[in-house]
Amino acid sequence: MYFIGLGVATPPRRYTQIECWMALQASRQFAALAPRSRAILKKVLTGKNGIATRYLALEPLHDAFQLSPDALHARFARHAPVLASQAAQRALAQAGLAPSQVDAVLISTCTGYLCPGLTSYVSESIGLRPDALCLDLVGQGCGAALPNLRAAESLIASGRARNVLCACVEICSAAFYLDDDPGVLISACLFGDGAGAAVVSAKPGPNRRVKWMAAGSLLATQDRELLRFETRCGMLRNILAPQVPEVTGRHARTVFDQVTSKAGVDPLSVTGWIFHAGGRDVLSSLQQRFALHPDDLRWSAEILEEHGNLSSPFVLFTLRKALEEHPRGGHWWLSSFGAGFSCHGAILDVADL
Repeated sequence: MYFIGLGVATPPRRYTQIECWMALQASRQFAALAPRSRAILKKVLTGKNGIATRYLALEPLHDAFQLSPDALHARFARHAPVLASQAAQRALAQAGLAPSQVDAVLISTCTGYLCPGLTSYVSESIGLRPDALCLDLVGQGCGAALPNLRAAESLIASGRARNVLCACVEICSAAFYLDDDPGVLISACLFGDGAGAAVVSAKPGPNRRVKWMAAGSLLATQDRELLRFETRCGMLRNILAPQVPEVTGRHARTVFDQVTSKAGVDPLSVTGWIFHAGGRDVLSSLQQRFALHPDDLRWSAEILEEHGNLSSPFVLFTLRKALEEHPRGGHWWLSSFGAGFSCHGAILDVADL
């Protein structure tokens, strides 16, 4: 399987963390929080936590504090199909494919629910064939991009599809929640909105050759309660435990060792690192576990700084950036992780520019 096109999309408005802090202080919800909670929010939003700005489907910003199930669902329903369609169109344009050449579309999300799913709206918007296979994938959190791509790999390997459109879209501002739990508060300061899409194919495309070699996953159910969504008062509430960075680094290294061994790839031959970045502390844990130089994680760090934690589209943003900026090919490692606790990784064989 080969990547032949990548596309991303964000809402038009980008907000600084300081702007978010000012809007938060003006909200009625802020006044209801405990003093310790207000101090946590100030520290994260005004300090150096690796995030400078976030694109949010909010205009004006204080719309974030319309915290009712109906308002949050309307935000997701309005913006998720649009962003997913934009990213898909850009990926198809880079691949040089017409929509009629797409045999299947797979879309992942965890920040909202539609029935029919997003594939219905995106297929209509970009003009896919009515007989294209449509699969909506939900509940995989920030790690969803890799399972999505592995499903596409299976379709291509079986001969059921030649070209597959894989998309991840999250309207994290539609899963906004505030209370005095530190994990909830930190989550409110980390996440941004966006969509990423990849066109994968049985044959290389017109651009830089990027071959999917081997992949693996790990599901650590004993760590499920550390990172997941729950529903309270009809709204999604993020659970984020302090142990997540350490657990992420440990499981990510396990998957890497398993996949490189299975593929017969020397771990020392990996020259490109495409990681999901849950936050600054997660990147620090990954750097330590993999004995990397900070420069090895620069693409993930740069996406985090500009966009925040985009959840499932993050690795597609990062892969696109790396392919645009890095002339050296070879073996690259693509890895995502999230709710479950789940961790995924794939070895890519990337041609030099």
